[in-house]
Amino acid sequence: MNSRPKYKTKQKEILTEYFESLPGVHITANDVCEYFKKNGTQIGQSTVYRQLENLVDEGIINKYIIDANSPACFEFTGEGIHAEKEICFHCKCEKCGKLIHLHCDEIRELQEHLESKHNFKLNPLRTVFYGLCEGCCDAENAICRDN
Repeated sequence: MNSRPKYKTKQKEILTEYFESLPGVHITANDVCEYFKKNGTQIGQSTVYRQLENLVDEGIINKYIIDANSPACFEFTGEGIHAEKEICFHCKCEKCGKLIHLHCDEIRELQEHLESKHNFKLNPLRTVFYGLCEGCCDAENAICRDN
């Protein structure tokens, strides 16, 4: 965590309230800017980016970088729950791009197995499983059934 002083600003307060209202939802910086623009709240893009990084440093939100083709996304965790303590994985649909936040005991068992048997520490914040989401899988199966 960064040791910068924690300033309370109006922008930080409204960003925190916004994230608190969407627990478990992945939000990009662009999503944040669009939301505030649509709702008539004056907050600059550079301020959004700076405040997002501050909130990450303070452990209020987690930042996920899925791949080079996707923007970073953020998720509310609550104060004091910093990213290193959170165990989560992601599934990304190769067809529609949907990102699924995954908390799964079986994956945690795999993580523990890799560490104990193969001396490899898996980073859950950077682990992404690629495949097809339920909706795309159903659509693809319907196409296959029609032929």
